[in-house]
Amino acid sequence: MNKRALLEVIALDARDAVAAAEGGADRLELVTDMAADGLTPSLATFREVRAAVPLPVRVMLRASDGFSAGTAADLRALTETARALRDAGADEFVFGFLDETGGPDLRALDALLTVLADPAPARWTFHRAIDRAASRESLRKHLTDLPGLDTYLTAGSPTGVTDGLPTLLAEAALTHTAEPGYEPVLMVGGGLHLTHLPELLAAGITAFHIGGAARPQGWAGPVAASAVGEWRGVLGR
Repeated sequence: MNKRALLEVIALDARDAVAAAEGGADRLELVTDMAADGLTPSLATFREVRAAVPLPVRVMLRASDGFSAGTAADLRALTETARALRDAGADEFVFGFLDETGGPDLRALDALLTVLADPAPARWTFHRAIDRAASRESLRKHLTDLPGLDTYLTAGSPTGVTDGLPTLLAEAALTHTAEPGYEPVLMVGGGLHLTHLPELLAAGITAFHIGGAARPQGWAGPVAASAVGEWRGVLGR
């Protein structure tokens, strides 16, 4: 590899964050409620994590299971939460919503980005909603000019990386040619295993996201520094 691969680890609390940092994580995705695939954490949890580790922290903005932003009232509540997190020092986020056609919900994205633009546009990841989109290519092109978007988190398929490998490899090739809509970093996550890494790394993919793989006891247990360290060792130090 020509550059160190980025390893992002899901954290639920400060204990997870400390273990991830000790294991060699480069960045955290902070969420709550993994039974719903990750929702917005509390303001108190963000502050605890921010105080515990120096790593960049991307905070999930998602109020309920699924990839809809919900009603206008739901969206207002989420933007208020985003504003509170921004005021508390959060400067990186994870979100993404689809409309009823399976396209990007630009109304919801614009509402959040308006809040996250002050004092400067926050960097953010469009998460695995892309894996449920009616057209991945169309979604990317609709989002090309959104401020701060620097990463897509994707498994290539709703069912995980194993099924999504062909899509991931094809998109990696487009990323390397700077095809419009493919400028953001391709971060692979969602059923990612160590056995996937050789093929993904050979394709030039340099960003990886793990959750359950960092928890030897499953989601009921905490992140283990040793598990994160195993991934860090394979990806290079």
